[in-house]
Amino acid sequence: MPPPRDSAHRRAKNHKKKKRPVSRDERPTTSDESRSAGTSSQGLSSAALAQLNRQNARRSTQEPPPPPRRDREREREIERERIRAREKELRRQREKALLESEEHHYQAKPRKRESTTRNAGYRDLGREEPPSRNPREKRRSGRVVSGAILEEGRGGGRGGGLRGGVGRPSSYDSLEKDGLYEDAPRKGLSRKKCWIIAGVLGVIFLIIIIAVAVVVSKNNSNGDGNGSGSSGSNDLNGISPSSIPAGAPSWLNPFVWQDTTGFNVTYTDATVGDLPLMGLYSSWDDSAAANDRVPALNKDWGDYAKRPARGVNVGGWLSLEPFITPSLFEYDLRMGIIDEYTLCTYLGSKCESTLEKHYATFVTEDTFKQIADAGLDHVRIPFSYWAVQTYDGDPYVFRTSWRYLLRAIEWCRKYGLRVNLDLHGLPGSQNGWNHSGRQGAIGWLNGTDGDRNAQRSLDVHDRLSKFFAQDRYKNIISHYGLANEPKMTFLSVSAVLQWTETAYNLVRKNGISKAIVVFGDGFRGLGNWQGELTSLSSAALDVHQYVIFNTNQIVFNHTEKVRYACDGWTEQTLESSNRATGFGPTLVAEWSQADTDCARHLTNVGWGNRWTGTFVGTGDKNTDTTTPRCPLKDTRCDCKAANADPGQWPQEYKQFLRMFAEAQMHSFEKGYGWFYWVWDTESAPQWSYKKGLAAGVLPAKAYERSFDCASSIPSFSGISEAF
Repeated sequence: MPPPRDSAHRRAKNHKKKKRPVSRDERPTTSDESRSAGTSSQGLSSAALAQLNRQNARRSTQEPPPPPRRDREREREIERERIRAREKELRRQREKALLESEEHHYQAKPRKRESTTRNAGYRDLGREEPPSRNPREKRRSGRVVSGAILEEGRGGGRGGGLRGGVGRPSSYDSLEKDGLYEDAPRKGLSRKKCWIIAGVLGVIFLIIIIAVAVVVSKNNSNGDGNGSGSSGSNDLNGISPSSIPAGAPSWLNPFVWQDTTGFNVTYTDATVGDLPLMGLYSSWDDSAAANDRVPALNKDWGDYAKRPARGVNVGGWLSLEPFITPSLFEYDLRMGIIDEYTLCTYLGSKCESTLEKHYATFVTEDTFKQIADAGLDHVRIPFSYWAVQTYDGDPYVFRTSWRYLLRAIEWCRKYGLRVNLDLHGLPGSQNGWNHSGRQGAIGWLNGTDGDRNAQRSLDVHDRLSKFFAQDRYKNIISHYGLANEPKMTFLSVSAVLQWTETAYNLVRKNGISKAIVVFGDGFRGLGNWQGELTSLSSAALDVHQYVIFNTNQIVFNHTEKVRYACDGWTEQTLESSNRATGFGPTLVAEWSQADTDCARHLTNVGWGNRWTGTFVGTGDKNTDTTTPRCPLKDTRCDCKAANADPGQWPQEYKQFLRMFAEAQMHSFEKGYGWFYWVWDTESAPQWSYKKGLAAGVLPAKAYERSFDCASSIPSFSGISEAF
């Protein structure tokens, strides 16, 4: 690179000051000099004067000798030496510029040059420093003294000096024409220059090969691409980048995917229902069974009222929920990052890589293996509409979650697990809660864009149902969810019912013929569903049962919570499952062992909790809770023990948690079964089936339990009711 302007100017100025005078012996003799050879500032001696007179007398009688002839050959030799020196300097400068250009192009980050000498470029490139071409070269202040004009671009010429190129000065042409410079460089490249250029090109080619090799090595370092490797790999199985068409979107280009384990990375732009098949293999096997108590996927499950589902949600994965993965929401509360909408708005272009890393690591193939090993037989997979489509103003990551959803289904297939598809977030938000994507206003069937968002939701289901009507999904998709938790305590009940019926007819028409179509109860009370939507066959009401979000139930002590799970929820399940008293088929798609609402971010980011009386944020005095609601109802209510590591839980508390869980399993199996919320969390063990298994507060096999509601319930007197 050329030196900065101020540095160049200063060095040129110093050069002029220090310029070495040229001796007379080195200069060609001129006629003026020969004429002044006999002059002096001092007087002549008498002997010298007499000799001069004798010479003058001789000249007067003889033919005068010719004047001292200019030494033409000497002149030419001196000029040749000058031009040779200039050529050497120019070659040195060319090589230096070429090396510095090479260094500038391939260094990832420009760095300060250690020296401006000819050999600096070799040192920076890690090469052995060559010997000086001119042993007489003198250096001052780390730079070559000669050639300052050419170095700083003031030499003119066809090449524009060293800044403009590597051409030669135009003075070479006139010198050749005068016959003064027979050694002037010809138009062709010298052998040495050819070697230099070849060397530079070789280095460039080598760097490219190394870079490609590093990428390929990294891609091939993890996993085998067939679902048997660990998560987080990017094995392309020899797929060439040239097989991906230029301009292919990211969801069709595995070279930009963070993880390719279990995906078919052979390019295809084929779609079904306008949704891509990219990532799927053409064959599948439905012969696996989750365990020996249930039929294989290619066998009929039968009546869910007689063989209820035992499942779990992989929540907080493809639809974020802050309490499940609080690490994604580690921001100052004043920044207002409270849901997926605000997170992606803040992250901007970085949101895709952030979320894909989460998708690739939070749920892996081993997740489904462990689920099957736990004696579970169904998996509910929540996902949001941006897996299918986004709209103007949406900050969400478009379609990346789609391929992870499809891969999860294939892994469920491998372990014989049936799938409950759950559209968890709808356009506009169907409930205004953070797990719908955007916390705040409800814009689905409500507000200015309510009808538009309702139609958008139908459009999403039109595409989803066409895709999942394929033969490959008929055995594994056991439940098809229309809308998670529509807030029917706020929305128009008749509008929600009409939309539900329209959506049901749409997906049936598109080929979802075998799966149970599921829709949320809307929190309106199970008894109020009696007589509603009775024309819908093979449909089920989706109920979510918790005691901790109700200010009148969270105050139950430990014994009362178990009893309520046995009696209250058994009664509700039976009534809802009876057409005479409720809708009919009913399943509980969410429940947990949590007996407090202490988990961080559970009640929204920064809103506190009911347990300690710090739940403030709704702005509604009927829902805000400013007095403690643990059973003691005073300042002794504390979240420290509730949020402690399971290793610190007292044994009696562990006994309570297991009994509380098994009581709920007992009750919910009176209907179409249950799905625990959720498989895993980062730091809320009472909400994690995986952590509950490790802590011994859940049965090792979901079908082998030590408690049912016919057994007596202890007092749990040894447990503090403050947690």
